[in-house]
Amino acid sequence: MKRTLTALTLAASMFANGASAFNPDDLQKLKDTNSCVQCNLQGANLQGVNLQDANLQDADLRGANLRGAFLRGANLRGATLWDANLQDVDLSSAVLRDARLIGAIMNGVILCNTTMPDGSVIYSGC
Repeated sequence: MKRTLTALTLAASMFANGASAFNPDDLQKLKDTNSCVQCNLQGANLQGVNLQDANLQDADLRGANLRGAFLRGANLRGATLWDANLQDVDLSSAVLRDARLIGAIMNGVILCNTTMPDGSVIYSGC
């Protein structure tokens, strides 16, 4: 996983723009600990990354590319102060089986061939 996230750090750095740039320290924290609570991963390229059981509670993932990501058991829920923000995230072909999404903001999310927490597959936005 460390090798994959190292490559993603470089790739995300190249594609991020000033208006929606993620925090490189937050991406490093995710890489090192598989946890990034209340962090800024806005616009990060996390395509195909293995984030099984990752803790991303209250994270800002707006516009991130999570296409094909493995998020089984991941915590993507909101808490009392903020909500995990998945607005405009590409979750095409991602696996969210057993992921926790309660309170997550999911406006504009692409769910094309996406495995949902209950095991169903959604084809929205294909």
